[in-house]
Amino acid sequence: MALPFLPGHSTNSNLGVDNFRKPHAFDMRNGVPVFVGEEKAGIGGKPLPGQKIAPKSKIVPNGTGQAAPSWVVHDRQVLRFSAYFQEAVHEKREEKYRIRNCTILYYLEDDSIQVNEARQENSGIPQGTLIRRHRIPLPPPDDDKFYTVEAFNVGNSVTLYGRSFTIRDCDSFTRNFLTKEGVKVPAAENTEPVDPYFEHRKQQAATMQPHRPYEKCDTLKQFLDNDRKVLRFYCIWDNSKEMFGDVRELVLHYFLADDTIEIREVIRANSGRDAAPKFLRRSKVPKEVGALHKPGEITERTVLNVFGPMGHGGRYILDSLKTGAVDKSCYTDADLTIGTKINVWGREVTICDMDEFTAHHYNSKFGMAKPTPIHYKQTDAAKTEREIPPYNGWGSEEDSRANCLKLIAQAPKRDFIKFMKKDRQGLDSHVLRFFARLDTNRPIDMDRTFIISFFLSDDTISVFEPEKRNSGIVHGKFIERSKIKKPSGEYYQAEDIFVGAVVNFRSHQFVITDADEYALSYAEKHQD
Repeated sequence: MALPFLPGHSTNSNLGVDNFRKPHAFDMRNGVPVFVGEEKAGIGGKPLPGQKIAPKSKIVPNGTGQAAPSWVVHDRQVLRFSAYFQEAVHEKREEKYRIRNCTILYYLEDDSIQVNEARQENSGIPQGTLIRRHRIPLPPPDDDKFYTVEAFNVGNSVTLYGRSFTIRDCDSFTRNFLTKEGVKVPAAENTEPVDPYFEHRKQQAATMQPHRPYEKCDTLKQFLDNDRKVLRFYCIWDNSKEMFGDVRELVLHYFLADDTIEIREVIRANSGRDAAPKFLRRSKVPKEVGALHKPGEITERTVLNVFGPMGHGGRYILDSLKTGAVDKSCYTDADLTIGTKINVWGREVTICDMDEFTAHHYNSKFGMAKPTPIHYKQTDAAKTEREIPPYNGWGSEEDSRANCLKLIAQAPKRDFIKFMKKDRQGLDSHVLRFFARLDTNRPIDMDRTFIISFFLSDDTISVFEPEKRNSGIVHGKFIERSKIKKPSGEYYQAEDIFVGAVVNFRSHQFVITDADEYALSYAEKHQD
């Protein structure tokens, strides 16, 4: 519904203005008026008279399709240029200028630029990120525009905030990208710019002789490369020439991380020696053993002369040639191999064998195959077997045998798991019962019947003779429950007693004639 045509409610359609915001061309930033650009300038979004409008779109194509913006097509794509600039040095006699090498990173997604400078040792100037990532404006009078990718190429010079950077090379991705865009990329400069002052400092540093350290010994690299790598040698120390001496077996460990040696002794059982933890603690072993040096005689640095009082205010000259130093050479892995005799603090130790890792180390480092090992293990003396006296009939045979095995008598051990599984649970559980008769020709014994019980919990056997009236024979226990041996010396097991078998229980021949239902079912389940 249209507004009524009333005074003050009608608009002039001839003005052609859609936006009636107040003109805004400058913002106050830190107390300084700064031009804000097209978005806030002019009347109705139109530029002011004499105002230059920066382009909104990028020079680099957006890619395929109108809907694909540049920040999607060129996401994480960065052009990398190697450049340098020359900086003048004032009020210094040693140098007139410096050459500072930098890396220019051009981000294609938003035309932002970042400049990083490689750090130099003892340069005396802050290095790292020279220009943080943002869009950099062109030099005046075009400071209303920003740098685009067209300004960067090998051989070009770009001025970034008053510094002139010369591009001398780029990486392969940058070269391929510019070539696809139709830009001819020249070859990289062969000669890298040289700073004469830094070259002069390198020559001075090479000729300098520092006080400490005299020589550089990179022990950290040796530790990182060879940590937990240990060579193992099997050795002997023949001390049989001395009174009560003998041949002692040793194991030598050589630690590649710090060239130290540790020796352990192989102590046999019942050898009469105390089980010492180590024969030689881990340390470096010198090749020549002489008199012990006095404290302070072996030092890393020696002093030639001292001027003035000692301590604060005094001066001294160090002996760089080490004329008074004591030469103390120690064993290394190059000195150890099979057949070598080394002097371990006055004891002559012979290397007889090595393990597989040690043999592989010598083969890879020195190109040496593993030599033939030397036989060093002593033959064990013939062991006299322990004679156990025969069973005398007192108690069980297992109990008598246990009394002979140890000085302090202990009760014989039984299979506790088997006992718990097959112990008596009720009256007739886990007991095999058989009917038997004597295998004899005596008329008085031919009619005698017996009940043989085999207990599965401990493989014991008991023989019971039931009562028979007017037989003239006392009934009851015939053989008390115990383990019974076969004539061959082994104990009877459950599979040895079955219907029809002939068993010998303590010189009595029994013929198994029948069995109860539990014994028959147990035999069927355990036929194998």
